[in-house]
Amino acid sequence: MFFGLFWGDWTLILLMPAMIFAFVAQARVQSTFQKYDRVHSERRMTGADVARRILDLNGLYDVKVEYVRGHLNDHFDPRTNVIRLSDATYGSTSVAAIGVAAHEAGHAVQHATGYAPIRLRGAIIPVTQFGSRLSMPLFLIGLLITGFGMIDPAIGEILMFGGIVLFSLSTLFQLVTLPVEFNASSRALRTLEESNILYGDEIAGAKAVLSAAAMTYVAALATSLAYLLRFILIAAGASGRRR
Repeated sequence: MFFGLFWGDWTLILLMPAMIFAFVAQARVQSTFQKYDRVHSERRMTGADVARRILDLNGLYDVKVEYVRGHLNDHFDPRTNVIRLSDATYGSTSVAAIGVAAHEAGHAVQHATGYAPIRLRGAIIPVTQFGSRLSMPLFLIGLLITGFGMIDPAIGEILMFGGIVLFSLSTLFQLVTLPVEFNASSRALRTLEESNILYGDEIAGAKAVLSAAAMTYVAALATSLAYLLRFILIAAGASGRRR
């Protein structure tokens, strides 16, 4: 009746590899950043300096670079045209900080040049936010209706299907995020090297940091896909028992 709601449900096995992957990816980000946070660039430019330099090289003089409290919560806000760099990045001259700052500047360049994947991601954000809030309640209500045989079980199946469709929107968001993040990192590394902001092994260090960060987005997609598959199997199992 409550297929998928208890720990005895075998479909939970589907989540374990993705959750382990996500844990390892997050741990790798922290360890890699800490490693290269101790390696300072030869030019001694701070993360804020680098972000400003990359923005100016691309003619984005109207984009501001600001400090934000926190640890590795760096981001570009297209609504206000501001890059916000955290405690570990803004004033640091480390290779790790410079890589992160350049990555965020890469996002600003993406927006300015109309990079297609980031435009698509921005367009689907309102829909995915709506879907992520409503998908689970809708799915659970449908599961209960189907399991208990309340009202018309067919309605429960429709609600479960609707919940799955809404949840799939968040999976789509994770999928679209991958090229956005990989491209921002690629832009960052190319600019750091071509502009002689970093040299030799410093580039390798920045690449290691950004590659580790990219894996967290791959892990997020894998986790979302695992949940989506689990919901589909739960719905199929509930519908099958009703018949």
